[in-house]
Amino acid sequence: DRTTELIHRALSSPTYLRHIEAHAPQIARLPRATSGGILGLDFHLGGPEPQLIEINTNPGGLLVNLELARALTACCDCLTEPLESLAAGDVSLEALPEHIVDAFRSEWSAARGATPLGTIAIVDDGPPDQYLYPEFLLYQRLLQRFGHRTLIVDAAHLEAGDDGLAADGQRIDLVYNRVTDFYLSDERHGALRRAYEDDLAVITPHPAAHARWADKRLLSWLRDETLLCEVGLDADDRQHLVRTIPPTEIVTPEAADDLWRRRKDLFFKPVDGYGSKAAYRGDKLTRSAFQHILSHRYVAQALAPTSLRRVTAGGQDLDLRVDVRNYTLRRAPLFRAARLYRGQTTNFRTPGGGFAPVLTLRA
Repeated sequence: DRTTELIHRALSSPTYLRHIEAHAPQIARLPRATSGGILGLDFHLGGPEPQLIEINTNPGGLLVNLELARALTACCDCLTEPLESLAAGDVSLEALPEHIVDAFRSEWSAARGATPLGTIAIVDDGPPDQYLYPEFLLYQRLLQRFGHRTLIVDAAHLEAGDDGLAADGQRIDLVYNRVTDFYLSDERHGALRRAYEDDLAVITPHPAAHARWADKRLLSWLRDETLLCEVGLDADDRQHLVRTIPPTEIVTPEAADDLWRRRKDLFFKPVDGYGSKAAYRGDKLTRSAFQHILSHRYVAQALAPTSLRRVTAGGQDLDLRVDVRNYTLRRAPLFRAARLYRGQTTNFRTPGGGFAPVLTLRA
């Protein structure tokens, strides 16, 4: 929680906002009152302290894991007390749905004031084909339960005109944006881009939020002592961030020889990547993949050890890696969940793997 609070403090400061804007594409420099909604901070726990490996602006799995927690409570009374602390901070499991809805309402009111919120659209490319499409249905059901008409829409079916954003003739007021084209450069997202640029609808999360919170270069800049001093963090706070964020460097062609020499201790991630796409563990790296890295925008992050969890799948005991996601809203922790996997990156193909609850036990 301290790491989360310090990161929010730093990245909300004028110092970092100026630095981020100087390195962001034009579309991410448009002034917007909205923050970008719920964030996901992913940690590895295999070392002496938790290690923050990345931040996400459209973190999947929140409602799936809420359903998983409810199922666990229903099937095992002995888990009731630990599950009461499953949600993070001061948010109880029962109150979590209202906090999630409040995230959308807050984005709307920041942009539109007291104007009533009408129709919400959950937008992605080919939603029914997405792995987390069931979660879209959960969001739709939750938002409708709280009184908001909610559609699930293919980004290519959006239409932007002078009178606003629409899909199949229905006006859309707020978009829950799940597309992973974070700066909306693909022509399929032309209507969504126009809606954002011309403020035809409230988009959350949006390009500016991605630049502010999820650009992988932030993990390097958050270890920059000069910037942290300008923010006003004292020596203890600065050292805490340095200890809990693995050394991260921005890849440049000039550093190619040195990076190749040290590759076995590094993990290479695209600056605007997501879901471990096009990410490479250095000890598995080929020369051709390394050339791809050098010709694109990447960071190199020191390997952060994972913890292990033993599970039984198919009659076999397996030790799986653990990644813990901390969902937050406006600095406050909301919920924690784990992902179990085998291999170099998180995935949902490992037998016995996938999402898992994080139980907080009282000392």
